Amino acid sequence: MDSAIQGKKWTLQYPELGTSPVPVEATISPGYFERERRNVFKCSWLNIATSSEIPEPGDYIVRELEILGTSVLLVRGKDGRVRGFHNVCKHRGNILAKACSGKANSFVCGFHGWAFDTTGTLVHVPDEDQFHDLNKSDFGLTPIEAAEWNGFVFASLKPRETLGEALGEWGEQFAHYPFGEMRPVGHYTTSVRVNWKVFMVAFLECYHVPRLHRRIVPDAATGEQNPLCHLLSVRLQGRHRSCSVYGNPNHVPSPAEGLAFKYGPTVIQGEKAKSAKPNGVNPENNANWAFDMNGIFPNLILHVGNGFFYKLVFWPQAVDRTRWDVELYMSPASNAGERISQEFSKILTRDLYREDLSTVESIQTGLASGGLSHFPLSDQELLVRHTFRVIDDAVRFG
Repeated sequence: MDSAIQGKKWTLQYPELGTSPVPVEATISPGYFERERRNVFKCSWLNIATSSEIPEPGDYIVRELEILGTSVLLVRGKDGRVRGFHNVCKHRGNILAKACSGKANSFVCGFHGWAFDTTGTLVHVPDEDQFHDLNKSDFGLTPIEAAEWNGFVFASLKPRETLGEALGEWGEQFAHYPFGEMRPVGHYTTSVRVNWKVFMVAFLECYHVPRLHRRIVPDAATGEQNPLCHLLSVRLQGRHRSCSVYGNPNHVPSPAEGLAFKYGPTVIQGEKAKSAKPNGVNPENNANWAFDMNGIFPNLILHVGNGFFYKLVFWPQAVDRTRWDVELYMSPASNAGERISQEFSKILTRDLYREDLSTVESIQTGLASGGLSHFPLSDQELLVRHTFRVIDDAVRFG
């Protein structure tokens, strides 16, 4: 094994995190889950969409935030600004926009016909003179904070800081990565019987790769120099975390992968023809780099490579149930051959994530069984340790 990989001791670089096993309680306690709702999700900036989903004035999208008990409406106004609102008519509380997405100059309630423009202003009330001293300016849609950052749209019900402050050093590192230039290739969503943190951290370590993914990608991330897929580097940035993942330079592609890469980049073999990597990734310039894993507080993961990124969002539904949205974005295809390569990447993604899904519900069953009170973490699972620590700090101290 490469001595540079073998010799790293990530956890010892962050002694404030300690090395003790992590309590199971945070993954099974309904009381803890309620505190997460109040102290984590209500106060945090949450990734709701990408800017490309609502690119033009009048474009809107609706998201159901079960963890917060509300439906959120995001709409781009005539001035180009994205605004967020509770998706609730201010007359009698009916859900206003029923469609998940669309384009509109106004939103008309299906109950009594009250109409609101894209700034949330109440503009029409049928039979208005029957109301007593009704001032329409007092009954606009209830706003929530919304902001864009480098191709992403975030919202918060009760933010304690600006989005830029929340993203901090991590946001500065990736401020110029071309997220907004990439286009969706594949999208998968499912509801899984597992705590959201248990689910999320499965995608923040590579310790499982040699065993769980040995059939589909047997040598893409492991090889003679690094048989256990040790991380190349680790970065903890406030509440966020990032690491660089090894790619085997001696990887032997399957016949399907070889054909796909013949026509264009894939998520295994990215845009290697480029002389320079995109801004932000692989900051230590590690050799044999594959991609970076990024955990953005509280529930967003971005796996970022050269010419692609995955967006994974984990939406708690209950202490032991999570809705998972995952999207693959790649540089726009310039010909039919590159579309074939992208289709290969989409199907490979589906199969890899099926392998990940094969374990998480059984993990939740084991954690809830009473058979263990704590779980130990290796040096290679530092991002897992950091995730549980920053969430616990937020739960306890706000």
